[in-house]
Amino acid sequence: MATTVRSIKSLVPLLDRVLVQRVKAEAKTASGIFLPESSVKELNEAKVLAVGPGAMSKDGQRVPMSVTSGDRVLVPQFGGSPVKVGEEEYQLFRDSDILAKINE
Repeated sequence: MATTVRSIKSLVPLLDRVLVQRVKAEAKTASGIFLPESSVKELNEAKVLAVGPGAMSKDGQRVPMSVTSGDRVLVPQFGGSPVKVGEEEYQLFRDSDILAKINE
């Protein structure tokens, strides 16, 4: 079940959590044909919107995060904690759950 928040700006990830929004797949082909919603799959690519400060190690040191706001990343197909703001859907993942960072 998704948590509902009034504004995405009011959501601040804690510890090693990362707030992402999945990139929506194109519903139109290159030739201009519109695809039905049932045939459009959810992509594993997401944009990082907010990042927590990082987890604490056993010796009390802050572990730096591997991504920053604005990064494009690959996330698992399933998992994460869903958050809904209006009609938009977002997800919270742990930093260690992020599969890869996409560099251009």
